[in-house]
Amino acid sequence: MGKKIRWAVLGIVVIVCAIYWPLITYGVAQGLGQLKIIREARPVEEFISDPSYPDSLKSKLKLIQKARQFAIDSFGLNDTDNYKTMYDQKGQELMWVVIACEPFKLKEKRWEFPVVGSVPYKGFFSKEKAIEEKESLEKEHWDVSIRNPGGWSTLGWFTDPILSGMLRRSDGDLASLIIHEMVHSTIYVKDSSDFNENLASFIGDRGAEEFLAVTRGDTSKEYHEYLFQDSDYRKLAEHMLRGTQKLDSLYGTFIERQPIRDKKQKKESFIQRIVESLDTVSFSAGKRKPGKFTKKLPNNTYFMSYKTYESKHDTMKEDWARLFGGNLKTMIDYYKKEYPFL
Repeated sequence: MGKKIRWAVLGIVVIVCAIYWPLITYGVAQGLGQLKIIREARPVEEFISDPSYPDSLKSKLKLIQKARQFAIDSFGLNDTDNYKTMYDQKGQELMWVVIACEPFKLKEKRWEFPVVGSVPYKGFFSKEKAIEEKESLEKEHWDVSIRNPGGWSTLGWFTDPILSGMLRRSDGDLASLIIHEMVHSTIYVKDSSDFNENLASFIGDRGAEEFLAVTRGDTSKEYHEYLFQDSDYRKLAEHMLRGTQKLDSLYGTFIERQPIRDKKQKKESFIQRIVESLDTVSFSAGKRKPGKFTKKLPNNTYFMSYKTYESKHDTMKEDWARLFGGNLKTMIDYYKKEYPFL
């Protein structure tokens, strides 16, 4: 009987492996990629004590240390071993994230993973693998894009290092990124990417503002530069979210028997208007032209990213003021109790 049970268990394992083999191989590749980064990362103190390391970059590392501790002490974010080491990218990209969306509907493709649930993106440590995934999805008629994230959180599965590319950011943007990723290691709701990303973005932005006000002073150059930067981004996000809503309404008028060519023409014409009307938005340094879209128009994935990261910002800001008295720690404590971490 014992031998039969062992063979039965082995058979089940073989069947499960056959069914989930693509997921298993993907998970192994991601794990190995992350482990390589962790293994080659060095303690921040080594860079700071290295006389040959540029002082300008040392100041960024010290800022990360201060922002990290500030987020723990002032906001109650989890104290982990994240961002105590740094990986030198040597000017190279590390991760490529594939995002896909239906061509005539603002509905993203979602990938299912154990524990974290479904997410609207798939990361790769191999550019070639990311391109293969993109081309495969395009053959299935998805709108697809690939982006290089400035940072990411492994939700406690690994120790997340600072990436040297982060140090190119302004002080406020860098503090916002670190706090954003720390939120992911504190509050995470399975199958709720919109909530997770919007909350992390909101707390990252407001947390960076508070951090600079306390550590640099609310009359400092860094503080006011961040306010202008944040204000400009909010104007851009609001413009794109308005365009996203109108684009969604356009797709709602499409019917199944409508020719694909007609749908594409109307879609591209509408996206062109969204891009061109960006000239009507006044930014802190005057009017900015959408130069990044002169060669190629964005597709649906671009607009979906604003929904994922920014669509709940105003609601969260209202809750922050009305329910939590403008106190980020009170807000975070509430969500930590409401949504116990994984």
